[in-house]
Amino acid sequence: MLKKIFAPTDMTVGAPWKSILIFTLPMIIGNIAQQLYNTVDSIVVGKYIGDNAFGAVGTAMPLLNLLLVLFMGVSTGAGVMTAQYFGAKNREKLSYTVGNAITLTAICSVILVIVAAPTLRPMMGLLKVKPEHFDWCYDYLMISIIGIAGMGYYNILSGIIRGMGDSVSALIYLLVAAVTNILLDIVFVANLKMEVAGVALATIISQVLSSALCLIKLSRMKNNFDFGLKYLKPKKEYMMKIITLGVPSGLTQAIFSSAMLIVQGLTNSFDTNFVNANIIIMRVDGFAMMPNFSFGMALTTYAGQNVGAKLYDRVTKGAKQGTLMAFLCSAAITVVILFFGKGLMGIFTETKELVDLSYYLMMILAPGYLAVAITQGLSGIMRGAGDTMTPMWISLITTVALRVPLAYGISELTKTAALPYGRFECIQISLLASWVIGAVLTFVFYAKGSWKNKAIK
Repeated sequence: MLKKIFAPTDMTVGAPWKSILIFTLPMIIGNIAQQLYNTVDSIVVGKYIGDNAFGAVGTAMPLLNLLLVLFMGVSTGAGVMTAQYFGAKNREKLSYTVGNAITLTAICSVILVIVAAPTLRPMMGLLKVKPEHFDWCYDYLMISIIGIAGMGYYNILSGIIRGMGDSVSALIYLLVAAVTNILLDIVFVANLKMEVAGVALATIISQVLSSALCLIKLSRMKNNFDFGLKYLKPKKEYMMKIITLGVPSGLTQAIFSSAMLIVQGLTNSFDTNFVNANIIIMRVDGFAMMPNFSFGMALTTYAGQNVGAKLYDRVTKGAKQGTLMAFLCSAAITVVILFFGKGLMGIFTETKELVDLSYYLMMILAPGYLAVAITQGLSGIMRGAGDTMTPMWISLITTVALRVPLAYGISELTKTAALPYGRFECIQISLLASWVIGAVLTFVFYAKGSWKNKAIK
């Protein structure tokens, strides 16, 4: 029984909704653990250092996410190939995909450290990071860059494991890392007084641990593929496929992260209370988004395996059932936010003004989670089928052409003597609009069905 739980799952058989749900549940729990990294960081920083240190860690996150887009691209490309080759039962191609993904991750890690470290301070200056946040933000980011390989390898190796239908193992490893992170946060910050640097160090150590556990797991999956030096040697065919599939997804995340950075520049124009309130919203938003991202990743694996097995009718059926489950889950979360939002905000700060402001802004965003459920579900299907370009273009339209101009436009149009930077609600209104338009566009392109012709050869 234990072996069955931790074994790869064939999602080409059985009831689609059941396969998707069983695969998704461990991922939701895993994403909760993932959020615990940032949430515990924020809580510990807020309680033991103060609101400005809390704001500094939150300010660092969009920039850190931008640095991670290379890994996200490799993870998506390798995950899609893994799912399709696993569904097609092609052992050799699966082996080369895993090996080349590991090698490509090492290359990306070296490039990121070389490029990011010397450009960090100028980038923070361009973002108008507040003086009271600057030094702490820099410490957090620099330590994260030095240990970025740990973050990258966990994303990619866990993506490969999930591509073969095993979401339980990735969950266990992440839970181990989350507990480690919590313990180290307390030791480094509360006991050793290492401040923000201790938070970053705790996260890096935890990510390295989870990466090592994933690598051990892969080395033992000899029933499904071969794992050895032969497959680590770069092979143009597989490297190019990973890059071709992954670049659009990486660019999608880069676009999103860049838009967040541009909007962060606008956010930093407002007073410190708003900046700190926005960080609190980001923390609650991370949990609210978990079911959507989890169902999206589950549907990517589901579509990949079934497209690899050429079961397109089953893919369509699973898309409807999986997206509906994501929508209903998001509806439940939205209700919780509406009724218990202030209590959620109070977890991060004891300042009543911040709690009230955060709750008010969260009410603007809350309906948007229903739209994101549709976007993530149907985008997951398209990515799993090999169409990673369409979600990229939709992201480009909704962020670059819609969100950023709308945020700055509302800010400009609402400027007064009392409000020299305009209404601060422009940040949340622009994000809500981009989510809704994104859902509409995703549905339209999914319905067109061109994604059915994108299977990997």
